Amino acid sequence: MSDNDIERYRRNFQDERDGASLYAALAAAERDPVRKDLFMQLSQAEAGHAEVWRARLAARGIADPAYVPSLRTRLLMRLARRFGPRFVLPSVAAAEFADRDKYAGQADAAALSSEERGHAAVVQAAAGSRGRGVSGGEIARAEPWHRGGSGNDLRAAVLGANDGLVSNFCLVMGVAGAGTGGREILLTGLAGLAAGACSMALGEWLSVTNARELAETQIAREREEIEQTPAAEQKELALIFQAKGIDRADAQRIAAEIMRDKDVALDTLAREELGIDPAERGGNPWRAAITSFALFAAGAICPVLPFVWSRGAPAIAISIALSAAALAAIGFVTSLFSGRTPLYSALRQVLIGCAAAAVTYGAGMLFGVSLS
Repeated sequence: MSDNDIERYRRNFQDERDGASLYAALAAAERDPVRKDLFMQLSQAEAGHAEVWRARLAARGIADPAYVPSLRTRLLMRLARRFGPRFVLPSVAAAEFADRDKYAGQADAAALSSEERGHAAVVQAAAGSRGRGVSGGEIARAEPWHRGGSGNDLRAAVLGANDGLVSNFCLVMGVAGAGTGGREILLTGLAGLAAGACSMALGEWLSVTNARELAETQIAREREEIEQTPAAEQKELALIFQAKGIDRADAQRIAAEIMRDKDVALDTLAREELGIDPAERGGNPWRAAITSFALFAAGAICPVLPFVWSRGAPAIAISIALSAAALAAIGFVTSLFSGRTPLYSALRQVLIGCAAAAVTYGAGMLFGVSLS
């Protein structure tokens, strides 16, 4: 046993005791009986984890490790007592989420790793809950806290088209500012469209592929945990339901019913604990790549089109007008999920996009003269 292991035991013991103290403080400050009971269970679980590390320290001759709550823990406890648990719960949830895999690299803590991930999911659910009681049927029908929706898809589509439009608009105006001929501007714009769309598609493909591989690894690990430690997984699921507002008895009953079918249990735990839709597993990388390519290209073609049939100042003027109209349309669509008025969003989009293009046009003029 090295000094590094002893220091790691001390650090783990401190973290778990901090968690136990913080959840006990949240329980003391919580008025809702369901959430109070939830925080007490989390405190007891963290205290149990701390005892694991206390025992390992004792086996190394350190019988009674000193414990003083950390500054962060003391601050959160005071804030919880002063303003209530809901005031600090988002911070606690973020910290739990960041630490959910803290034992993943510690071979002698494999039994605790799954519970820590479960605690992160429970606290995330508690942070997103309004604290009202709900039924098991409502829980079963409800969208998980982690899932996106059509609003996110619309936002991604608009931003993809906007990236293509603004980047190629600036590129075309920069080349036009340098006094380059119409054919060269057209070729540059088409090259910018192809390069940008391919780059966006490749980036999206890599992103979704990595997310899918990670999701499959996590689901496989969750399946293994259901086979090896079903009681622990059932307890985690019950805590998640309790965090959503179900009382302990009903939450435990619902969790027990779900765990009777391993496929249903895996689907539910993947959604609630891991934040993964097993049907999607991060999405289809090819569909994401093709969609990203098409959206970027749709935006990037707008400033280029006028140079297909026109040259010189008329082509530049038409390109500016067409790009401004497209920017206004994008601004109008963004108002659907930004809360701003359509006119404000459209004007803001046009002004920012045209200002960026004006800067690149001026840079093109400057560099064109310098190179000449």
